[in-house]
Amino acid sequence: MSLGDLLRRGLAAGAAAGCAAALMLWLVVEPVLRQALKVEDARGAEETKALIAAGGHVHTEDPLVSRTLQVIGGMGTALIIGLLFGVVFAVVFAATRHRLPGATDFGRSLALAALGFLAFALAPMLTIPANPPAVGDPGSVNQRELVFLLTIIISVALLIAAFSFDRFLSEKNLSAPARISIVAVSFVVVLAAALVAIPDSPDSIASDMGAQIVWDFRIASIGLRAAVFAVIGLVFGLLVSRKAAAVEPDRATVAA
Repeated sequence: MSLGDLLRRGLAAGAAAGCAAALMLWLVVEPVLRQALKVEDARGAEETKALIAAGGHVHTEDPLVSRTLQVIGGMGTALIIGLLFGVVFAVVFAATRHRLPGATDFGRSLALAALGFLAFALAPMLTIPANPPAVGDPGSVNQRELVFLLTIIISVALLIAAFSFDRFLSEKNLSAPARISIVAVSFVVVLAAALVAIPDSPDSIASDMGAQIVWDFRIASIGLRAAVFAVIGLVFGLLVSRKAAAVEPDRATVAA
């Protein structure tokens, strides 16, 4: 299967993943966001009252973009990002296809999606959990972004090291179950140690922000990312498997 074939299937899978992300944003994330925005508005109203009571002047401005348009824009952005993600997924699959675990292309696609979710979603959110509006100090944005990026870099580096370690063990004629067990345990232990060593989020949660809202937002955020990786892994795997299944009879006919 050529790279062009994989890219076309990557675009289709990315479009499906983008649609899934847009639906998750609308149906799951947005309701929690609106709850957090109400807390933020109430906090702003209290600050305004305090400022007026102290004799200060307040200048209010209407939002440039309505919340509805923001949601629509976010859903459109999710679709575009999904398409780009599909292209990247196809390229990485083409480059690592022979190294990925799994007996079929469908299994390899799911494995790549699972590894991507671990490195780009789960591990970073364990160090810098997603927070809704009204949570977090604007002055710590750079620090949080650096920690988030550092976690991704470390996770990807450890995945590459795990594949290299697996190849090294395969040269020692170890059985597949033993080799996979050793690599998996080693990876989990080293990743856990790295996550413990990485600085935690510097932000605290204000008392007026309900803990339930924060946890609902974090669950919704990780659920959105899980849906994206699951959909792209499933759809891409199915499309590639269908192509491979269609090619096999053609080869058999030519051979006959």
